[in-house]
Amino acid sequence: MKKSELKNFLDEKVLQYNTLDFIESDPVQIPHLFTRKEDVEIAGFLSATIAWGNRTMIIKNSHRMIDLMGNAPFDFVMSHSNDDLQRLETFVHRTFNGQDFSSFIKSLQNIYQNHDGLEAVFSKHQEPASMQKSISEFKKIFFEIPHQYRSQKHVSDPLNGSAAKRINMFLRWMCRQDSKGVDLGIWKSIPPAVLSCPLDVHSGNVARKLGLLTRKQNDGKAVAELDFKLRKIDPNDPVKYDFALFGLGVFEGF
Repeated sequence: MKKSELKNFLDEKVLQYNTLDFIESDPVQIPHLFTRKEDVEIAGFLSATIAWGNRTMIIKNSHRMIDLMGNAPFDFVMSHSNDDLQRLETFVHRTFNGQDFSSFIKSLQNIYQNHDGLEAVFSKHQEPASMQKSISEFKKIFFEIPHQYRSQKHVSDPLNGSAAKRINMFLRWMCRQDSKGVDLGIWKSIPPAVLSCPLDVHSGNVARKLGLLTRKQNDGKAVAELDFKLRKIDPNDPVKYDFALFGLGVFEGF
């Protein structure tokens, strides 16, 4: 497929899947429940954190997280009591359990109290063409306070070779200016041009079939390769093609 043909094909698939209907079957619906900036980003971060496995279960458990926080994520993060945290002990999604949930709440409180919030932390270390260092620095700050050691595995570090799929998805939700209303685009300090595609089994397999990816592993190096190819197709909004790759893989079995 020629470059122009590939771009046209991908653009058509973006138009097909980047619609409000997409929200109904995707965890992006969780941050859409809120309008307050801090509620949106906390709900988005937590739901993205558990976004692996069965999508129906991801959405179900994301809603349960919100319920356990009294449907007020920011207020809960900033003013929770020990009794409130004990309520979280019943939560479990695959290997993310109530201890992890409590640890994340404490880390989020530290970020809002001492680092001006999630957007400030992520935007501080961004580079001209990459968010990889920024994500790595975010993990350091996130776990700078006493925490459950086991919880560290739930925040990926791309500088250690991870594809950081869930954080890249969260950043797409927060930063991408989406005229269709799927991605929320509430963060203005990080341009969509520097975002990376959330690479997983589905998008990786489709990318290889389309000649966008040669690396066999879905790791940090594969993300960099896919970034390079997608930014040549659309330098300003490369991660819009996540809709195309994901849709082709999940809904069409491409």
